[in-house]
Amino acid sequence: MNLESIKTYASEVKTELHTILEWWANHTLDKENGGFYGRIANDNAVIPNAEKGLVLNARILYTFSAAHALSPKENYLAIANRAFNYLIEHFSDKVNGGFYWSVDEKGNMLDAKKQIYGQAFVIYAFAEYYKITNNEIALSYAKEIFSLLELYSFDKANTGYLEAFTKEWQPIADPRLSDKDQNEKKTMNTHLHIIEAYANLYSVWEDERLKTAINSLLKNFNEHIINKETNHLNLFLTEQWEVKSSIVSYGHDIEAAWLLQEAAETIGDETAIKMFKNIALKLTDATIEGLAKNGALHYELDKKNSHLVEEFHWWPQAEATVGFYNAWQINGNLDYLSKSLQSWTFIKNHIKDYENGEWFWGVNGDYSLMLNEDKAGFWKCPYHNGRACIEIIKRTAQDQS
Repeated sequence: MNLESIKTYASEVKTELHTILEWWANHTLDKENGGFYGRIANDNAVIPNAEKGLVLNARILYTFSAAHALSPKENYLAIANRAFNYLIEHFSDKVNGGFYWSVDEKGNMLDAKKQIYGQAFVIYAFAEYYKITNNEIALSYAKEIFSLLELYSFDKANTGYLEAFTKEWQPIADPRLSDKDQNEKKTMNTHLHIIEAYANLYSVWEDERLKTAINSLLKNFNEHIINKETNHLNLFLTEQWEVKSSIVSYGHDIEAAWLLQEAAETIGDETAIKMFKNIALKLTDATIEGLAKNGALHYELDKKNSHLVEEFHWWPQAEATVGFYNAWQINGNLDYLSKSLQSWTFIKNHIKDYENGEWFWGVNGDYSLMLNEDKAGFWKCPYHNGRACIEIIKRTAQDQS
């Protein structure tokens, strides 16, 4: 492992980032109804009448904004502007505040619930968009959503954040993010994306109340969400932080490893930085349990019955490139760097779609494609793979200087 391998890694990832974003620019723009198509199949065919999700649109805005910040390009800025304007015009609730969960193909409100996971991605994206435009409207919306989350979602009795609310910010019977999730009041996933959103907002708005919220979230992870016995993440919890799940999500373990450290670094808390670098290594080492012999991360494991889902989805591989590289940067153990490179090799060999562009959703244990999944859609966005490329480009640049 030498400087040349890092240079090659950086060069390949830089090319891949451009390729990913060109695919999104060329295939996802809905020129008839505005914004972006709600779903696109593996063969690049548009799925007619598909709903348009808040997460997809916010993640497009984040990724193109972050890419433009890294390497300014007119078409990146144009896509970011398009995403921002569509979110404001069609997703924002002008009466109750916040953003709708989905709209129909023509941009009419479809699901008006306030899913906190989705609100977090709007904060994340608007803060990133503000960095490249100085658009005060974007920053104002991000601040407003932060205040709404602290007012309605923050659990004043137990700390942490409740999952979802009605259009009017009232309690909701089923707060689940998706059908496969457990119906619990608190989840690791939402807390992880709130803290990444809050950290990104803090990078452009150093507000003391926001800093306090980030510190509280770091404490939540340390005390309740990270399992002290296994160093995996507890996925579903009650309001009082009682653990209600036995599933291990390897992709989230490795994603949290670097995101929590980044949050501590963003607020400049030296004690927290030291703690979460140590936690990052523990989470990374726990993630290694999910690696297959081919260097890829399995999807998840149910520890209750030892059932391993032997699928290799696109996003855990993307997060693995960053998480393992981050661990190497912490302590210089070349095994971590090797695992980051192995993840990248698996992506090139099995996840990247050389015929139709972008990345496949994933492959099964026998490397057969998961063909019935989206190429773009409610959950398949340019965020994980685009952000992973951006992170690797930034980190390798530091290590070559």
